[in-house]
Amino acid sequence: MLKKKLKDFKIILASGSPRRQQFFNDLDLDFEIRLKEIEELFPDTLQGVEITNYLAELKAKAFENEIASNEILVTSDTIVWLNNRALGKPKDYNDAFEILKCLSNTTHEVITSVCFKTSDKTETIHDVTKVSFTTLSDDEIRYYLDHYKPFDKAGAYGIQEWIGLIGITKIEGSYTNVVGLPTEKVYQYLSTFN
Repeated sequence: MLKKKLKDFKIILASGSPRRQQFFNDLDLDFEIRLKEIEELFPDTLQGVEITNYLAELKAKAFENEIASNEILVTSDTIVWLNNRALGKPKDYNDAFEILKCLSNTTHEVITSVCFKTSDKTETIHDVTKVSFTTLSDDEIRYYLDHYKPFDKAGAYGIQEWIGLIGITKIEGSYTNVVGLPTEKVYQYLSTFN
């Protein structure tokens, strides 16, 4: 449906995330992947959605003056936000263990920003989902890290994996946002192009 509407546009997904790529496939969109190495650093004065907006826009800026008039570049960034602190991707096994210990028996926010850049404008949307974890034992955390190795995921977990099945007690908001892309908002935004 959306593919027909966007037939005159070329969608460029600037993400190496297999989950985001799968979502674009599942939305039945034709797209091309273009990647650039970006150092994901942000000013420490930024809070919550300001961080993801900044990083999604930073990723888009790397393509400045490279976007054709019929192209829509899509960049994105996701963080886990807990106690006024951004939890990104873990540095290593021990960091992942500590992150999951922090998330145990708490509610956190998953914030994703998606930046859409064309040759003449840049717009950013975001979504926030609240996720509650039950108390996770050290053995459960180790089992998950040993078997699923979630080291490429913000907050050191994937809701669609084993930890989500055994550990998540409540979710308020978009499930796909927690996986890494608020697909319903992306779909709505792309539907405005004609």
